Amino acid sequence: MSIDALTVVNNHLRGIARRAINPIGGVKSKRALVDEYAAADPSILEMDADYIPVSFGHFQGEWIIAKNSDPDRRILYIHGGSWMAGRVEIYRPHIARIAAATSCTVLAIDYRLAPENPFPDGLEDCITAYQWMSDHGSDSNTKANKLFIMGDSAGGNLTLASLLVLKDRNIAQPDAAISLSPVTDMSWSANSIKTKASVDVVLIPAFMPLLSLAYLQNNNDPTTAYASPLFGDLQGLPPLLIQVGEAEILLDDAVRFAEKAEAAGVKTTLQIYPEMPHVFQVFAPFLPDANLALERIGEFIKNRF
Repeated sequence: MSIDALTVVNNHLRGIARRAINPIGGVKSKRALVDEYAAADPSILEMDADYIPVSFGHFQGEWIIAKNSDPDRRILYIHGGSWMAGRVEIYRPHIARIAAATSCTVLAIDYRLAPENPFPDGLEDCITAYQWMSDHGSDSNTKANKLFIMGDSAGGNLTLASLLVLKDRNIAQPDAAISLSPVTDMSWSANSIKTKASVDVVLIPAFMPLLSLAYLQNNNDPTTAYASPLFGDLQGLPPLLIQVGEAEILLDDAVRFAEKAEAAGVKTTLQIYPEMPHVFQVFAPFLPDANLALERIGEFIKNRF
């Protein structure tokens, strides 16, 4: 009897979670685990796109270009990894599928990571890259026709925080933003942190406050809006698509943010995927729900063309 794709993915993620508990190796070992996150099946690691390195001085990035990518329609992609891990190189196959689904050219960045570079260093890198992207394309230094910001997990947090920074600095917002399984409350007060602990196969509730300490360190309140966008003034943000798995402890982070954004007058689309784990979208094309989620991301973006 064949094992279904979700079972394979969940077993893979449980293995990562078991190894994450081991304190030996420190930050370096945790970064290696994040590098393995999507590797549940060889098909997930296949990539059909070109990439062009970009340098921002103290951090780097890449243009990722699918066959149907329009260089004047641009997405800034902010990877996840608990603000302490993740690399564009590892994310390339996923980002290539985003580029293909949306017909956009994607700028993915290796923003500075904690604990070496605590909040708000990585967030400032996202703002720098967004502003640069608005005036520089993959093939010429031309102004973008359409701009979007997108990220997953910690990158989903940075996506929403970036919108708040742009608003406060009177910088033009993107045409829309997409946030996948975002952290929106670093005080970890969401009810699902407890109620979904028994079904979340990879995120460990006891570890979440430790992430806050590593990212914010000693000088910042975890409820400051740029760290926890749920506590920000959400009026004036662009249209949002938020996707989250029903089987993850961050479910209520997504739900509460979507509800508050909608109440603030932001056109918000919340999509909850039954039984799906944290950032399940990275498991396309192996996981059927991941393929569906990417199709919906493509539709959401193309409706803004």
